[in-house]
Amino acid sequence: MAIGHRRAMGDDAAKDPGGAALARAHGVFNVLSGVWPLVHLPSFEKVFGPKQDDWLVRTVAGLLVGVGWSQLRAAGEPGGVRHARRIGIATSATLLAIDLLYVPRGRIRPTYLLDAAAEVAWITLWRAAHRSRPEGPKRSRRKRL
Repeated sequence: MAIGHRRAMGDDAAKDPGGAALARAHGVFNVLSGVWPLVHLPSFEKVFGPKQDDWLVRTVAGLLVGVGWSQLRAAGEPGGVRHARRIGIATSATLLAIDLLYVPRGRIRPTYLLDAAAEVAWITLWRAAHRSRPEGPKRSRRKRL
């Protein structure tokens, strides 16, 4: 490994150690959330209700594993925390929207509101970490209308 690359990795972690830890935590959460229905669908369905399309459950589960793995890998790379934050917030916002849309319609069980609470927590943590990082939030150079 080149010295410059190693230094860049260390500098990134030093600039935002809280963000790197959050990236790892959210990555683990997403990996475990995805692995569960892949490894034992019956227990997943016991908590979240029976599913008509197992292929769809497995597809979403696989995507969660991929997102989580990406967050875990990004946490230690230059610029990786920003990537982990963006993909984490986007994933959480999507899952939150589904939870809040389909629980009231009766399409999915109310236990999905537990997931909704977790997704709100992840979004809140990412926003707080972004605001409190040492250099602060970067401002756009574009003029606002």
